Amino acid sequence: MASDLPLADLAPMDDADRALVERAAAGERQALEDLVRRHQAWIYNIAIRMLAHPQDAEDATQEVLIKALTRLSSFEGRSTFRTWLYRIVVNHVLNMKRGRLEPETLTFGCYAHGLDNTPDLDPPDEASVPVDVRLVVDEARISCTAGMLLCLDRAQRLVYILGEILEVSDAVGAELLEISRDNFRQRLARARRDLHSFMNDKCGLVDPANPCRCEKKTRGFIQAGYVDPNKLLFARARITHVRAVVPQTDRALTALDAQCARVYREHPFYEAPDIVPALRRLIESEEFRRATDLP
Repeated sequence: MASDLPLADLAPMDDADRALVERAAAGERQALEDLVRRHQAWIYNIAIRMLAHPQDAEDATQEVLIKALTRLSSFEGRSTFRTWLYRIVVNHVLNMKRGRLEPETLTFGCYAHGLDNTPDLDPPDEASVPVDVRLVVDEARISCTAGMLLCLDRAQRLVYILGEILEVSDAVGAELLEISRDNFRQRLARARRDLHSFMNDKCGLVDPANPCRCEKKTRGFIQAGYVDPNKLLFARARITHVRAVVPQTDRALTALDAQCARVYREHPFYEAPDIVPALRRLIESEEFRRATDLP
């Protein structure tokens, strides 16, 4: 799957994408659907890390794809389709309305206060939850570390998602954000510094000397309403980790950066809800045909 990563330096998808765009422009609806299915999971995985809620991420993914499809006739091939599409993604996730879990402002100090005031308790009793306790603890781990990302402002968060979690190179990151490679590296360094210093001070996943443990916070998170064992948002019985689908890089990292990056690459790489049925209804509508130059 790593070879299909559309954000790799040498994306093998470019030629296939271009062929699908040409067929879609000629009126082939199946080509439009194939194009959506090739990219929807990657767009969704960016969106869910920006918004920290699956439904918000699904809505954002659908909105991005509708924008792309209604503008498809304007794609002239001066750049790769990958660049054209993911610039739409970047602009959308930076300017979309706040998600239900994304506060107007959230600081690392505020987040630390919340963690400090969540009591350390034994994990939930197996009989008290409807799923394996390990899944509930995973839910606490993923939701807590996803919440830490929300302490970064949107621009920092996006750079961190691209550069550290999905391991996009500075060349690709700069291309998508329309900035210089040096500027991309500087922004990524600042995002790493802010997030990693907090995690190094608080998170037991990063530094075993820190007292905060996911299993000991789980019951407190349940009591506070942050985790619902009856409706897990993030944890899955069988998952693919991000590290399994992104290309491995040879860049040197300090021990702290490597530890923090490992935490996020152990997050799931989520299967996107299939957006195609909803888009198919849109594509077949008279409004869509009027809004585009596609046959």
